[in-house]
Amino acid sequence: MASAFAIERGEALEGVPHGFFGSAGGAHQFGYGGPGGPEEIAALRSAAAETIQPGAALLAPHQVHSPDVLTVTAGWEDTPEGRPVADALVTDRSGLALGIVTADCAPILLADSEAGVIGAVHAGWRGAKAGVVANTVAAMAALGARAGRVAAAVGPTIAQQSYEVDAAFRAHFTAADELHFAPAPMREGKARWRFDLPGYVAAQIMQSGVRKINYVGGDTFLHDRRYHSYRRASSLGESGYGRQISLIALA
Repeated sequence: MASAFAIERGEALEGVPHGFFGSAGGAHQFGYGGPGGPEEIAALRSAAAETIQPGAALLAPHQVHSPDVLTVTAGWEDTPEGRPVADALVTDRSGLALGIVTADCAPILLADSEAGVIGAVHAGWRGAKAGVVANTVAAMAALGARAGRVAAAVGPTIAQQSYEVDAAFRAHFTAADELHFAPAPMREGKARWRFDLPGYVAAQIMQSGVRKINYVGGDTFLHDRRYHSYRRASSLGESGYGRQISLIALA
C-alpha cells in the first residue's frame, strides 16, 4: 500500500520524517467521516505513519476549527470516536507521528530539530484567526524550541484564486488583513473577494517568530486528481468529501 501513496515533502523540513499525503487520484481518503469504512481508513492512516517513521504510533486529534493545542506525551487509539479534541499537536517524544487531516484548510508541519520538538497544525480561517498558529509555536517553546530555529512547511491548501468569499466572511477580519483579500467579480449583485488563506497563515507563522517557511503542493480545489477539497465537493453537490493527511515525527 505504501508504495502507492502520493507524498509531498517540504525542503524546510529536510531531515525530519514528515509527509503531506494526497488523494492519489481519489484512491486514498484519510478522514473519519469521509467516504470509506472506519477500519479501512484506520489501516490507511496507520500505513501512512509507518511510511514516514517505521514503528511510530499515529496521533491525530478530533478537529473542530479551534485555537487549541495539545502537548502530547503518550499515544491514544486512532478510532473515529474518543480522540482528544484539538486542532494542533506538539511533542518532544520519539515514536509518535503527529497527524492532521485537511480538505482545503492549511496543514502546517513544524520542527525545531536542535531541540527535538515538532508540531502539526490544522489552520482553517477560523482557527488561524483565533490564534492556533501562535499557540502552537508557544507550546513548542514550552518544550524547549526556539521560534528562530523552527522550520515550517505549509502543505496543499485552497489557493486564493479558488477561494471566493462574501462580505459576511470579510467582516470577520480587520483592516490589517486587507492584503489577504483581492477583488472578485460581483455575483448575484453582491460584492465578492478572493481570500489568500496560505498567505494569511504564512504571515501568522512569521509573526510568531518563525522565519524558515516553505509552501508545499498545489491548490486543493483546482487539482482534483491530487487532493480532496471540501469546497469543490460542495460546488459539485456531492454529499461527502475526502481528506488528506499530513504527518510529522521525530527521527
